Amino acid sequence: MNAPTAVSSTPAPAARPAASSQAFRRRVTDNEVVLIVDDSPENLGVLGDLLQNAGYRVKVANSGRAALHFADKPPIPSLILLDIMMPDIDGHEVLRQLRSQQSTRDIPVIFLTAKDTGEDEEWAFSAGVSDYIVKPFRPAIILARVRSQLLVRQARHWLVGQNQALEAEVERRMRENQEIQNVSIRALAHLAETRDYETGKHIQRTQEYVRLLATHLVAHPRFTSTLTPSYIDTLVRSAPLHDIGKVGIPDHILLKPGRLTDAEREVMKTHTTLGSNAISAAEQEASTDVAFLVQAKEIARWHHERWDGTGYPDGLSGEGIPISARLMALADVFDALISRRVYKAAFDFSSVRDIIIAEQGKLFDPDVAQVFLDHWEEFEAIALHYGLDR
Repeated sequence: MNAPTAVSSTPAPAARPAASSQAFRRRVTDNEVVLIVDDSPENLGVLGDLLQNAGYRVKVANSGRAALHFADKPPIPSLILLDIMMPDIDGHEVLRQLRSQQSTRDIPVIFLTAKDTGEDEEWAFSAGVSDYIVKPFRPAIILARVRSQLLVRQARHWLVGQNQALEAEVERRMRENQEIQNVSIRALAHLAETRDYETGKHIQRTQEYVRLLATHLVAHPRFTSTLTPSYIDTLVRSAPLHDIGKVGIPDHILLKPGRLTDAEREVMKTHTTLGSNAISAAEQEASTDVAFLVQAKEIARWHHERWDGTGYPDGLSGEGIPISARLMALADVFDALISRRVYKAAFDFSSVRDIIIAEQGKLFDPDVAQVFLDHWEEFEAIALHYGLDR
């Protein structure tokens, strides 16, 4: 078997073409490497001279084995001219191996062959060959086919680059829009917070409780189909709006330095419907469905519903309460119990744990409460991290 050989040379001087033609030629030939594979030294010489004189860099291989050796060695060829009939490894097998390797699978290949039958040509294109040239060679045809395949390759690479740039820009804008949305949500939540000075860092804590609770519930058979990554993401982003309706509660009730009367408590309860109605209005004005508004509306309206049906504003019970609201209910109550209010002192963690156990299956979804209890230390750590209102 002949030893592998490779040649790279500088193109011979040529007559100066017109400016536009010269620019076109430079765009197609500059830095383009063509690998010629043929067991005939005469064919290698003719094709090598032809392509070098046309401005291409040339690598040559006199066997299929040598072709596979040179194909993925720098400089990686931009195009391969591949003879089919070779003694050690024929062109069909060389093509198969080229297509099986990540580094060479996308290199366009032009078959060179003395066989001129429809079946051979059909097989070649079905195997992924870019073009098919029948011997004896006509120089003009060789140059035209090579130039065409390199132009196609360049266009493909340009499109890939454009697509990647477009995808990067879309991703950047999506991140920017997401950040604007998150900031807007925070601003609205803090607006409600400024009217209820006792809440402190209640927003941050409850948001993190909900995130952690949802994450731990993902594997639970009752919740796994609902708690997808996108659902959890919108749940966490919408959680800060659970008390947005408090903006509509009169100051003499919202800021009262003591316990509310029964009548005042009924007014305070309306923060659930005030919040959900405001979000519904925003939802109706949106040109498309916004997932986080759906969950924000659920949380705002139903985070005071109870598993046993004695909550408000609609007296929902059990599975009739959206999962988002069930998670928010536990997060909200937990944080309220461990925090100081004008009408009560903060409960210690041990007492709060006992209350949640007692309310399991009454106020809270029993499975949600159990997961909360199973990971108690993690929720306690969140509360301490953000600082308690004591």
